Amino acid sequence: MIRSCAAAVLVVAIAAAAGGCGRGVGDRQVTTLVTHSSPGGGSDVFLREMIPHLTRIMGGTFVVDNVQGGSGARAIAMVAGADPDGRTLYATTPTFVYTSLLSRPEAGYTDLEPVVNMFFDPEVLYTAADSPFRTLQDVLGRARSGGGKWGAANPASLERQLLEQLKQKAGVTPAITTFEGGGDMLLNVLNHTLDVGVGELQEIRAQLDAGRVRLIAIVGDVRLETFPDVPTVRESGIDLAVRKFRGLAGPKGLPPDVIAAWEAAVPKLLDDPEYRKVYTANSLQPGFMPHAEYVAFMQTFGKETETFLQNAGVIE
Repeated sequence: MIRSCAAAVLVVAIAAAAGGCGRGVGDRQVTTLVTHSSPGGGSDVFLREMIPHLTRIMGGTFVVDNVQGGSGARAIAMVAGADPDGRTLYATTPTFVYTSLLSRPEAGYTDLEPVVNMFFDPEVLYTAADSPFRTLQDVLGRARSGGGKWGAANPASLERQLLEQLKQKAGVTPAITTFEGGGDMLLNVLNHTLDVGVGELQEIRAQLDAGRVRLIAIVGDVRLETFPDVPTVRESGIDLAVRKFRGLAGPKGLPPDVIAAWEAAVPKLLDDPEYRKVYTANSLQPGFMPHAEYVAFMQTFGKETETFLQNAGVIE
């Protein structure tokens, strides 16, 4: 098992609420939530901010384990090989589908069991607050002049493909650099190694609130309620929008009562007033899907992604 340094592992132990639900959840249960994200990356921040509220709803102890490497391949393999008892779950994002299709790892997204989806997470393009870029057209203008340095977390990710699509639609050829997590990419935006980065709002929120980064555009269908003055990419002249999902998956063969426990808990979590303040501030959009619906969604997303990569000539 490959684990990050101890500082990157957060254990939140809170007295369980009465009546922990289902096998794998309860007063004495320790559940490991695995992410491919580096500390400070989108999935890492998402899990760490969720855990205190999740514990109030489900009881037990939750551990975040940052299993980095292979753009998620090591994390997927770890969870696929775990006992199917509900004690080890993976934080799903489009990255684990892209990694599975692009690198053909020993274990892929079809080797995991989708449990539930929780959110849809808007992607944003951002730059350093003291950079010369104030709009998407400023960024594209730099690229058209023969320059341009763009960044995405993970080479096999929705963010990387998003930037490739942006290049194609805008007819520009900037250099694209990828990282093992959003935290590393953010540092490269702040020090001007990159003109812009693309990622989730929550992974840059602290720097955004501190006035060190500036949003350029929202890569979604609509503007964000929390940043109504920031236009979408479509409004900025490029027909492009994506929707990033956030949920949980586990090893194949999870018992029905484990899945039922999560199906019962997640709606309560999303309705929790204290947690709603947290995810609303991060512009996460509730997107609960129970197990059966999430399985079908993942199958469709996987097929559509594979078709896109084939048509783009990335895979055969």
